[in-house]
Amino acid sequence: MTVEEKIKELKIILPDPKDPVGAYLATRKVGNFLFISGQISIDADGKLIKGKIGKDLNVKQGYEAAKRCGLAIISQAKKACGNDLSKIKSCIKLTGYVNSTDDFTDQPKVINGASEIISELFEDKGLHSRAAISSNSLPLGVAVEVDAIFEI
Repeated sequence: MTVEEKIKELKIILPDPKDPVGAYLATRKVGNFLFISGQISIDADGKLIKGKIGKDLNVKQGYEAAKRCGLAIISQAKKACGNDLSKIKSCIKLTGYVNSTDDFTDQPKVINGASEIISELFEDKGLHSRAAISSNSLPLGVAVEVDAIFEI
């Protein structure tokens, strides 16, 4: 089953890929690598998922915010590959940033939201290395930001 077929089967609606709002690119191809800039947590209605995990949001809500970041990453990858996700050979690495309280230690559980949706849709091609990092704050007060590197 292709990634596109899996997206349809799971009734997933990918968000529209957002244009950058600063002096950077949303994606950058270098050789066989596709670098995707950090995607912030935005819900299905286009509203920012804001807050600090461990205070305003719990782990499950953080997981869902990270999942939305993962879907945005896939959307950016699709755009960068001319709307053809079959060009993706593998997901190399994700780096996830969690806006969390000083005593919060479950960053990996939050970033699993992004990791698991990418692994579910891309299967073995979606298995990747990863970092899950705590942050005192993130742009616009969002809960989660995730960037990615793919092989194409």
